[in-house]
Amino acid sequence: MNVSLVDRILKELRNIRPLMVLLVCVCVQVDAGMDKPTKLVVTDDMGRRIVLDNTARRIISLAPHITENMFSVGAGSKVVGAVNYSDFPEDAKKIDRVGTYKKFSIETIASLRPDLIIGWASGNGLDKLQQLIDLGFNVYISEPKTLDSIADTLDRFALLSGSSQIGSNVSRAFRARLSTLRAENEAKDSVSVFYQVWNKPLQTLSDNHVISDVIRICGGRNVFGNSPIVAPKIGVEAVLKENPQAIIASGMGESRPEWLSEWLQWPHLQSVRHKDLYFIPPDIIQRHTVRILDGSEKMCGQLAEVRRKSLNRKNLNEGGR
Repeated sequence: MNVSLVDRILKELRNIRPLMVLLVCVCVQVDAGMDKPTKLVVTDDMGRRIVLDNTARRIISLAPHITENMFSVGAGSKVVGAVNYSDFPEDAKKIDRVGTYKKFSIETIASLRPDLIIGWASGNGLDKLQQLIDLGFNVYISEPKTLDSIADTLDRFALLSGSSQIGSNVSRAFRARLSTLRAENEAKDSVSVFYQVWNKPLQTLSDNHVISDVIRICGGRNVFGNSPIVAPKIGVEAVLKENPQAIIASGMGESRPEWLSEWLQWPHLQSVRHKDLYFIPPDIIQRHTVRILDGSEKMCGQLAEVRRKSLNRKNLNEGGR
């Protein structure tokens, strides 16, 4: 809409109430902008507005879970660069590498001519991501802290990459499965949980990590959830003091880590005394992806086992009176 037409409309409306003039002005501004190309605007997890002229066609992923999520929403072919350990699905292994999530190469990233970089706040570090932003790259910063926010992330990745139809189906299925898991466990007795990431140093995760949301949904309580640090390093004494009902370990691969058995030297721990030492492969519990619900179902099953054993002991004790 041209300026002279706008002026004529406003001139004719001089005697109309101010509120009506305001409403018409808003409509004129919307109409006036209809001839301009539509911008794609998405807000990332840091509250930053990412503005693209078109959906992204050349994407750099700076975390394995980001790469996996791009494939989940049907946009894996648009990922032209990824960090090491971006290994799921199989096609992700074929993508050019730009370094590790802790140490990526800006030169390699620039050579791949991305129109969008997706970073991981707590993993990459905001200072390193800011370097990319300062160089003029479009950077979306991802930091999902709950299972619900993973579904939101899938929707945003789909929108950014032009895969909304596939993405919406995936996120809808994720939300439905999550809702079922919640309903199945919401009324269960609470179980205190120590989630062990590693043994040397002894490390866990706080409520600032999505793992704590998994523990909550399964009816558990993260004994180190109140730590202000995402991945605090702790001492054995702290675990002994908390005396968790269950210890759940991750590790580095598909096999149960040998160091989980080191807790057997503390037989007074109730998790040791009742044989409630469990393992979940890290790829299905520590990555912010669709597969985290596989790990969540495993954890819910493990905490259900803790409750079953506790109930059996209670019934046995009452029967012996």
